[in-house]
Parts: sequence; C-alpha cells; structure tokens
Amino acid sequence: MSNITVSKNSPVMSVEHVNKNYQVGTQEVQVLKDVSTQIHGGDFFVIFGPSGSGKSTLLHTLLGLEKPTAGKVMLLEKDFAQMSQDEAAEFRKTRVGMVYQQPYWIKSLTVLENVAFPLFLLGQMPSEAFGKSLEMLKIVGMEDWQNYSPTELSSGQQQRVSLARALINDPVILVADEPTGNLDTQSGEELMQLLSNLNKQDGRTIVMVTHDLEYLKYATRMIRVVDGKIENEYNQAEVSKLFKEMAGKRGARHIQELEVAGDTKSTHIGRGENNVS
Repeated sequence: MSNITVSKNSPVMSVEHVNKNYQVGTQEVQVLKDVSTQIHGGDFFVIFGPSGSGKSTLLHTLLGLEKPTAGKVMLLEKDFAQMSQDEAAEFRKTRVGMVYQQPYWIKSLTVLENVAFPLFLLGQMPSEAFGKSLEMLKIVGMEDWQNYSPTELSSGQQQRVSLARALINDPVILVADEPTGNLDTQSGEELMQLLSNLNKQDGRTIVMVTHDLEYLKYATRMIRVVDGKIENEYNQAEVSKLFKEMAGKRGARHIQELEVAGDTKSTHIGRGENNVS
C-alpha cells in the first residue's frame, strides 16, 4: 500500500514534448504530436475530445503503458523511460488505481473477494484484506452486495465495485478511462458524484478520459485533444464558464457539433459569445 503523500498543486504526472507513432503496415501513423501537460495533486483532470483524437493513447502514455516515440513521461518524479515494463508495472501497482469502461472480474470470486484481490497479490493476510475490502465497498454503497458474484450486478453497480477495487491500495492517483461509457444516465451520474466526492472531500487526484461533455462540470482542470494535439487547456474558472455556456441549449449543441466534427479551428470552445451562436 502506498505511503506516498502529495502536496496539493504539486506535479504528479507530466508529459513533455511527447510524440507517439505507430507502424501500420508500411505506414507510420503519428497519434500524439508534441504534447506537453502537467497534472497536479488534487486535480480532477479531464481529457476530452472527439473519437480517435488520441485521448486514450495520451492516458496510456501518462501511465507508462505506452512508451513515447519521443519526449519525456514522469509519474511521481519517476521517468518511465528509465524503467523496464516489469518495473513500471510494479511502480503503478501501489500508486495508481484504475477504473475501466468495462470492468474485469474473476468470476469464481465474490464481490468482496474481487475487491480484496489486489491486496492478496501484495501478500496481505485474508482477514486484513477482507476488512479493507468491506471498507471500500461501504464508501461506494455496495456493502450489501459483498457476497454476490459481480456478474449478477447491474452495469452501474459493477462500476461502483470497480471503483472500490481501484481504491483498495490507497492510490496516489485514481484513473478513470471512459468510466461511464456503458452506463445509463442515472448510473453515470451516480458514479461521477462518487468520483467528485473523492476529489473534493478526500483530496484524491483524479484523471479521467471521457467523450461525454455532460461530465466536464466535475473537472477542476481539463484539456481538449484533437488530432493528437492539445487544442485547449482550461483552468477551474474557465471550466466553470465553459459548462455554463454548455448549459444553454444552443451552446451545448454547438460544442457537441464541434466535438463530433473534430473541428481544430475552434481553439476557444466555450469562450466568447461567437462560440455559442
């Protein structure tokens, strides 16, 4: 379990001039193009943009799951380029909690056992692991379902259990990759409220990729990624302004249209009256 503490507003993740290329047949495709950004302790940091813009590739690069073709990636002052894959995986294990769009379960285990499983991998005694697992289930309101199989639960309930499992190692950074992608509106909002509470009340640093503009309201900072580049970066005041403009029907429709189109010319989405006409 991580004993690392991070001061609010100090850098916890960063990429500097990162490029990421993939070889597709005889062609080299550039997915990330000279990307630089920092994520600070206490941020609710949202990465958004149109489909295929490079959001998930950027997230995977931040986590050291993808090595950049060029540039520097830092997580808690450690340079992933200096680590082997095994070293990077071990480093993430006690520092990062992950919530995926589609949760993965060990089907032979109960909800309680699935949440406790990361602690078993760290060699903790079952009594201690199960006690911590129950605590996490209480945080997400799923303690009454501890003896069920995860596959018996609804998609929304499964995502709450997935969040409990992500919290079990007391991670420094909580990462959510399209966590509401398979959820209905109510379940999605419930999950986002849980994430927001963890950020505001517990000071958790959260990094989330989303395609749903409705959830931008939870961000304290965010970036808009288009065609492999960061087109905009917003601070908390700008996030609030953007969402207020989105709340107007015309503004929301206009921004949604830009996102669907991947409009790279609109570099100031939500800023100024001309952007919501």
